[in-house]
Amino acid sequence: MKYPVKYQDGNVILSDVKNFDIDLIFDCGQCFRFEKNGNVYEGVAFGKLLRISQQDSTITLHGCSMDDFNKLWMKYLSLDVDYESICSFYRNGKDEVLRLASSRGEGIRLLRQERWETLCSFIISQNNNIPRIKKIIDKLCRCYGESFSVGENTYYAFPPPEVIASLSLDNLLALGTGFRAKYILDCAKKVASKEIEFSLIDNMSCDEALSYLCQIKGVGPKVASCALLFAFDKRNAFPIDVWVKRIIDKYYPDGLDIKALGENAGVAQQYLFYYERYTVGK
Repeated sequence: MKYPVKYQDGNVILSDVKNFDIDLIFDCGQCFRFEKNGNVYEGVAFGKLLRISQQDSTITLHGCSMDDFNKLWMKYLSLDVDYESICSFYRNGKDEVLRLASSRGEGIRLLRQERWETLCSFIISQNNNIPRIKKIIDKLCRCYGESFSVGENTYYAFPPPEVIASLSLDNLLALGTGFRAKYILDCAKKVASKEIEFSLIDNMSCDEALSYLCQIKGVGPKVASCALLFAFDKRNAFPIDVWVKRIIDKYYPDGLDIKALGENAGVAQQYLFYYERYTVGK
């Protein structure tokens, strides 16, 4: 997809962007390093600062070069994906619940996040709540991530697997990771040593990739599916957590045929999750 884009006063500005809602995108539980300050979401991804705001269908990336936008943020924000067609597919389908859910959540887009960070973050997310997940990840980055400055402020990149692999369990436990510490360490060691090679996943089916990531201690189908959906561009991955299980039990008592949802089943999952938790569930 291509939108009118211009560079003005140090900002990248996109016009007429449809099916894009920064509140739904950055506050739906797919990422943990962004906070809203006024009308601007600010966070670190791929070791760089992203500041983004939205006014109707106009998206502004503050303090962003055209080079960074073209090489990094366009793909990260899935601005190259036709979400209008994806949403229309479910909104005009036979599934009544998905018709409603896709209409309510049409601004959701899947971020294409850094792979190691996403996998590690969802290990941390197990049996955890979002404020605590964010707090642990923030500590991890401040203690072991590389720092960089923008203006007068200091930010921290997510530490690479090699750095985490060199830590002790006590180092990780001190961050409040609890039982997850041993899983984080195992994952870091497997990724750092190339026992788990992310590039191989590109040529795997979703089911093959799921089994591959589940070789890591503490990584089950839910964590692996989240990583595949939010970082490996496997849009047919369908994470099933407590909320999604509740949705299936409530609306699909005879079972939900996930395969029938097609190549964008994971997007449909996000529509259903948002619909139940933030509209019906209120």
